[in-house]
Amino acid sequence: MSQNKRVTSRRVSSRRSFLKQSVATAGAAAAGGGMVPYFLTASQAMAATAASDRPLIGCIGLGGQGSWNMELAMNHADVAAVCDVDSNRLAEAKKNAGGKADMYDDYRKLLDRKDIQAVSIATPDHWHTKIAIEAMKAGKDVYCEKPLTLTIDEGKKICQVVKDTGAVFQVGTQQRSDMDQRFLKAVAIIQSGRLGKVNKVTCSIGNAESSPSLPVVAPPKELNWERWLGQAPLVDYRWQGGKDAEGAEIPYKSRGHYEFRWWYEYSGGKMTDWGAHHVDCACWALGLDKTGPNAVRVEFCEHPLPFEKGYPTLDDRYNTATSFRVVNVFDDAGVELTIRHDMDNGILFEGEKGRMFVSRGKLSGKPVEELEGNPLPEDAMRKAYKGSEPVSHMQNFFDCVKNRQEPMSDVFSHHRSLSNCHLANIALRLNRDLKWDPVKEAMIGDDEAQSFVAREQRKGYEITV
Repeated sequence: MSQNKRVTSRRVSSRRSFLKQSVATAGAAAAGGGMVPYFLTASQAMAATAASDRPLIGCIGLGGQGSWNMELAMNHADVAAVCDVDSNRLAEAKKNAGGKADMYDDYRKLLDRKDIQAVSIATPDHWHTKIAIEAMKAGKDVYCEKPLTLTIDEGKKICQVVKDTGAVFQVGTQQRSDMDQRFLKAVAIIQSGRLGKVNKVTCSIGNAESSPSLPVVAPPKELNWERWLGQAPLVDYRWQGGKDAEGAEIPYKSRGHYEFRWWYEYSGGKMTDWGAHHVDCACWALGLDKTGPNAVRVEFCEHPLPFEKGYPTLDDRYNTATSFRVVNVFDDAGVELTIRHDMDNGILFEGEKGRMFVSRGKLSGKPVEELEGNPLPEDAMRKAYKGSEPVSHMQNFFDCVKNRQEPMSDVFSHHRSLSNCHLANIALRLNRDLKWDPVKEAMIGDDEAQSFVAREQRKGYEITV
């Protein structure tokens, strides 16, 4: 296996096959001049009957998730341009987009295009904010992958630019719309009062990977490593893989591409990778996505290497927390939100009238069982979905591009929800409890912890509002 490869082909291939079938069906209906069949989704119907109204989109960051987002977007828009600092991914994306999209290795050239109305961003996390802000200032609407930001300060900046520009901005926390709408139904159950007062919620998000010391190697020739690093410090590329002298597979590990998740320089580990989903849904359900906790309590934490003053003492291996249990306390709401690495992946809500568990494959608990004899009001899920008819996450974005309404995963609620994860990571890195002012969005009596709310950016890659 090459240095620059992850096993994503099976997932992308299956998704691509489904989409090709859908588009072919829509195209056949359109070519026949007849009515679009009832079994087409709204997006497929739009593709078949209103191609001239389709906006142009540019796709930036084209790994597994970025490629999938591009294919979803192709149900609603035409891909005019693709951009990546990896030339192999760039060529593959052009092919998947039908071979007509222009290719760029510098996102700024794509943003200069006046004909492009929207962009999809699926770069590593440390690039999200800079590209998104510059896209909005260039007049683009934005669909950006989660976790949206690297720091709390970045979240404040991006919220300000959304206000200043009026851009439509959807964060890719698709659990709010997709996953058979299990999470949406769970939110509707809670907001309908079926659990009574909820005072405890537990988000189980899994543990991060660890690695041995990774050797310094030359970056793959197809990868612009300096540009990939962006705002992060300029460091050597590290990688292991292939086979050993006996022919045995060496586990793939790297400082780059998919593995950026396990380096604090580029991400927040499992805490932000999956916390961006589950903590977001927990806060959405309980109305905590417009505020923040008052305190953060560390109950357990393990990092794969020693830390001093919140920073890893070695730079040759993964460094995000591998196991943890953190409790964020919301005094005014009377809620404790626990984020932990163990237990079944999902969200457990505990209220006065019972408990309910929701994950990507399951929705269970007494309130769910009672739905058979006492269903939710007809408009409960619509109310939870900001008063709109629930649709796929990508369709919600393009609907809002057209009607200029606020998308389901707006930046303001995501910033607040994700701040829980950023605060938890600061507490884990310093291995101590924190006090937080959710109104001022600042630490209370802890200058060292406050220094982690923002971070220094490498010259030439600063984020400006």
